[in-house]
This record gives sequence, structure tokens and C-alpha cells, in this order.
Amino acid sequence: MRQEVIARVMTSVDGAVPGAGAPLPKHVKMAASPFSFMRGSAGLFYRDLAAGEWPSLPPSLYRDIPLTTIQGDCHLSNFGFITEEGSHGDSVIFSLNDFDDACIGHAVWDMLRFAASMHLAADYLQGVKSGRYRAAKAMDPAAQAAPDDALVIRANGAFLECYIATCDALGSAGQGHRQVIDEFAAGHVLQPLWIKAKHRAGGGKHFARKSALAKAAVWEADEIRFDSQNPNFAAPGDVGRQALETHFAPFMDDRVLDVAERLGAGTGSVNMGRYYFLVGPRDGRYPRDLPLCHIVEVKQQRRAAPLGFFDDLSPTNRLNPAHLTVVCQRRMQRQPDLVLDETRWRDAHWLIRSRHHAKVGIAPEMLLNPGAAGPGLIEYAETCGRALALAHSRGDRRSTRYERAVCATLAQHQEMLLDTAARCARQTVQDWALLNDMLAV
Repeated sequence: MRQEVIARVMTSVDGAVPGAGAPLPKHVKMAASPFSFMRGSAGLFYRDLAAGEWPSLPPSLYRDIPLTTIQGDCHLSNFGFITEEGSHGDSVIFSLNDFDDACIGHAVWDMLRFAASMHLAADYLQGVKSGRYRAAKAMDPAAQAAPDDALVIRANGAFLECYIATCDALGSAGQGHRQVIDEFAAGHVLQPLWIKAKHRAGGGKHFARKSALAKAAVWEADEIRFDSQNPNFAAPGDVGRQALETHFAPFMDDRVLDVAERLGAGTGSVNMGRYYFLVGPRDGRYPRDLPLCHIVEVKQQRRAAPLGFFDDLSPTNRLNPAHLTVVCQRRMQRQPDLVLDETRWRDAHWLIRSRHHAKVGIAPEMLLNPGAAGPGLIEYAETCGRALALAHSRGDRRSTRYERAVCATLAQHQEMLLDTAARCARQTVQDWALLNDMLAV
């Protein structure tokens, strides 16, 4: 029975049976829409792959394309604008921005999951307009345009075409793995968000008001600390600041000025421990020295979603969960965060990484813009295709074997892969309805 499968997989990941007792905040978040359900159920996606639920995927996509570093939970909201070198850099690029489920695996998994997410994002936007779903962000659905199913199919085709074209270009370029996406022409659907990110980066004109650091911190009497009025932050509680600082301060690159527990972040990891460290100079004067400060996130790490069902692909995947995330992020990015490490603490593995000052994520709501319901959606899909190809190709920087294999194999199976993605999206809608039944929402 499908409901039993969902319950079993979600329980193994989250440690709680959906619908038994008070629901986890994560499960409540997942119940909001099929798109939200997908974001929190990567383990179910890989269970279905392992169980042969998608038999139309041709074996050559696995056999003939080499394994590489994959994102593992690839969907349209796990792309966005970040700064290279984390909070230590000011170069804004468009890239993958979440590596919690990264591992060594099959690139087709990322492609399939992204294409399915496009269908689910369109379903969400259509549902907001019709009243089936509640909007996650304040907006006027009546004044917006949601992409239809035919447009999503075209966009997913453009995504794969651009992925293949990028691999083709990388295969003939001497230093192709050093490329990044760091510029957008006027009129491109992502140009306004690119400009927003540049303004929030160090040295940008909105850094002191709109950067992630400025939004999280307040200063008075030459002291800077996390904003205690911000509902996203809480005092460290039973753990205590001293215990956190004693263990994690050696991983920071400056003095720890404040520590807070981060509440309610993410979807797939909303129930995992997460702390923010405000780091800066000991003798700083604020707000003058705000650019010298940054936030370091310390996050409890669980096993990457694919490895619950595919655990024998590579010895690298036997690394502890936080270490594996660090390894994969360093491989997939041209210039990864300067503060990026892992440690074991209190019988759990913890990932340590910079919080980007200029991080600007992509939510489905951005696709409601009238322009994004037409050519803009195609532009977005193409940009994601290029970014994903660049990240996958960096799994082997010594050769272009991966890129050549993609060009020789993927093009002949595009239609089948996209048909499977549509089936996956339809199954997700059904699974979301079952979760709502389990939670009695």
C-alpha cells in the first residue's frame, strides 16, 4: 500500500511516523503543496528509483555516463545567486546553492528531479491562482500569470538541450571547468535578481541594509549581536552558548561575537539542529566594521538521500555525512566557501559553512511574473541546465570523459527522460494527498 511506503520512508529519515501524535514542523511544511512535499521527500524519490517505479529510464543513462558528484536533491529552488568563497568573496554567480544531499551518483537523477520540480512548481502556481493552495508569500494571484503544462514541457526540453550544449562546449575548452555564470543581459528573467544579489554583496550599495548579515544582526554601543526580536532566532537553550563556542570556535576565522539557534530553516532539514555564529574582529566598531563580520552556520547533517537506497556506488560515499557534503561542495564549485568544514559533536556529524551575504534563492513565485510565464521560464530552465552541467563536469577536472559521454548518450533519450519526470510529478501529487490524509489536514 502506497501510504505504508510513504510512512516507512519518512519515518526512517525523520524519526517520526507522519500522523502519529503531534506532527513534526517538517511534515506540516510538506503538506502545504506537492512542490513542498517534493522538497522534503528526496528519500522517497530514491526509494522509487531503487524499486523500479520508473522503468522507462534507459540503462545507457546509467551505464554509459560516468558517475560524478551530484547535488542529490535537485529542484528549481536549489539554484540561486551566491558569492564565490562564501562570505569572504564579492563575486556573485548563479549556481547550485544546497549540497546537503550531495554524493557520488548518477547525473540523470539530478536531471530527472529538476524536470519533475518544474511540473510541481507550475502546479503550485496554478493552484494558488485557483485557490487549491495557499501562497507561501504575499502576492496577488489574480494579477499574475502561471505557466501552463505545455510551457513546462518546452522549458524542460530547453533545460536538457542547454545541459548537453554546455557539456559539448566544455569538451572542447581547455579550461572549461573554470567557467561560472556571472552576468545577465538586460531583459533576462534573472537579471533583476542578479542585480539584487550584487547590491547585497560586500561593497554593494545595499550591503548594510539588505545583506543576510545586516538582516540578522543589530548593533548598539559599538557591539553587534543577533537580533533577539527576529522570530528565526532563539537563545541556544539547553545546549548553551559556552558549550557551542568551546567546540566550534576553532573552526571560525575570527572571534565569536554571538551565537543563536536558527529556527524553521529549509524543508528537508527543518527538524535538524542548526546554529548561527556571528563572527568578527575583537576590537570592531559598529556599524563601521560590519563588512568585517560574517555568519557561520553549524548544521547537523544526516545521510545523503540517495545513499539510503544506493550505498555501493563509490567508496567516497562511505565518508560521514558532513564530510561527504564538504567533499562534494568543494568539487562542484569553482571557488567554494573559505569556511567549510565538518566535525563530530554530541554523537552527531555537523557541517560548518559560511552564510553568503548576497544569497538570493529562487522560489516558484518568481515564475508568476508575466514574462516568466513565457520566454522567461525557458531562460530560467536553460540557465539551470548550464549551471548543473558545470557542477557535474567538475567531478573530473582531469579530463572531458564525462562531457563526451553526455553528448553521445543523453540526446537520444531526452524525450523518455522528460516523460518519466512528468510521471514522477504526478506520483508526487498523489503522495502529497496521502500525506494530508495521514496528518488529517
